Amino acid sequence: MTDTGHLPTGHAVVLGAGVGGLLAARVLSETFERVTVVDRDALPERGVPRRGVPQGHHAHGMLSRGCEILDDLFPRLTADLIATGATPCDIQNDVRWYNDGRLLRRAPSPLRGLTVSRPHLEGALRARVAALPGVVIHGRCEAVEPIAGVGGAVTGVRLLRQGHETPEDMAADLVVNATGRGNRGAEWLRRLGYEPPAEDRVDSGLAYVSRDYRRRPGDADAVALIVGHSASVPRGGVALSAEGDRWLVTLYGMGDDVPPVDPDGYHRFAARLPVPDLHDLLRRLEPLGAPRLMRIPVAIRRRYERLRRFPEGYLVFGDALCQFNPTYGQGMTAAACEAVALRDCLADGGRHGLARRFHERAARIIDVPWDMSAGGDLRFPSVEGRRTLRVRLLNGYLSRVHVAAEADPVVGRAFLSIANLQTHPRRLFSPGVMARVLRPRAGAPDAPLPAAREESRPVTDHPGPSRAGRRNPRKRSGKDRERKAVS
Repeated sequence: MTDTGHLPTGHAVVLGAGVGGLLAARVLSETFERVTVVDRDALPERGVPRRGVPQGHHAHGMLSRGCEILDDLFPRLTADLIATGATPCDIQNDVRWYNDGRLLRRAPSPLRGLTVSRPHLEGALRARVAALPGVVIHGRCEAVEPIAGVGGAVTGVRLLRQGHETPEDMAADLVVNATGRGNRGAEWLRRLGYEPPAEDRVDSGLAYVSRDYRRRPGDADAVALIVGHSASVPRGGVALSAEGDRWLVTLYGMGDDVPPVDPDGYHRFAARLPVPDLHDLLRRLEPLGAPRLMRIPVAIRRRYERLRRFPEGYLVFGDALCQFNPTYGQGMTAAACEAVALRDCLADGGRHGLARRFHERAARIIDVPWDMSAGGDLRFPSVEGRRTLRVRLLNGYLSRVHVAAEADPVVGRAFLSIANLQTHPRRLFSPGVMARVLRPRAGAPDAPLPAAREESRPVTDHPGPSRAGRRNPRKRSGKDRERKAVS
């Protein structure tokens, strides 16, 4: 694989046309002459749920850092999504956040988010990626396994098209496994003669049930309502505005205490949440369909960065690297951060050794949301796992953060900035924030956070400015890409 450093060359194949795979394909289109995306599903023209993404029926939102990256990679994408029904929001001012049963104080902030259904977002991304020069997307085409040449490097992938009995081999200079939660990456590595990665697992016993409701003006004083679960009440739920004048409502629980799928039981479960707000909203709304159940009990982090041997010409991306507990809403934004990391790795070192560099950098990205979600799950006695002194201290401190954030919007903004992957968690331990957390003052002024250049960087752990704003080498017409945030 020769990297010219200038004009795109070679062929990359991305396995999986979900959000992660489409973001990877967008970045690869800058340095590969051809990019082929394959997915075993029939890919709908419109943004409707599909079999391979069952979580598409459930509530989704794009965090602040994710929105920034989307607009860097796809100029004005969020504006187009808003024009077709997605809802922009100030994540602190337009959302009612309950953490440990405590309402985070609302105040204007620079944190811009987007509430949009997963199928609508994926459909918009797929249309943008399919329009890129040299990119082709094939549905109804299943990845059987990567294939290797002499020396063990991956040289292509074996595919089986729907309706065909015989697989075909497609040559590639790079194969990206973005096949999501159900991926067979460990099995594929064994077949190639490599050891599979170690895994970190947290089994929360999570199950969630979602239902759509009609949305009308005046339903609520917020774009979204988020009721987090707590150690004392292991139940939670969200209601998000979405396109089609809908509320996307998801209730969740753990172990045996999970939402029923019958409508009456669903509402009774909502009445048992830590606060009454979400149940009160549902009582006023018109349902648009039956509740849908999904179980994702185990969060899994695959430690590809620790492997000593790994084939050239192959890397793992998105949910195939780490599948988070979905109640924390981190997966799509983490994949967007990984896309920026992949672009930087290609720019900094070319294609040789790409997987090692990317997996190491992706691991540093994943560290922050994984520690937040896995550590949060370990608050619950039913969840098995090692509760280190660090985990216990962090969870205890976060409880104090939530108390302070009821009155102090500066503390609330610090917490939300971390939850939105805009700021490293060390921000919560800066002297200015710690003073407010440990001695919370009712009615604290809405002052700006103290400047801290290092700690306010997005948690992508990149050594320098992001390259997300670089011009696509394919487009040398002089048109710079726009860098607009959600307005």
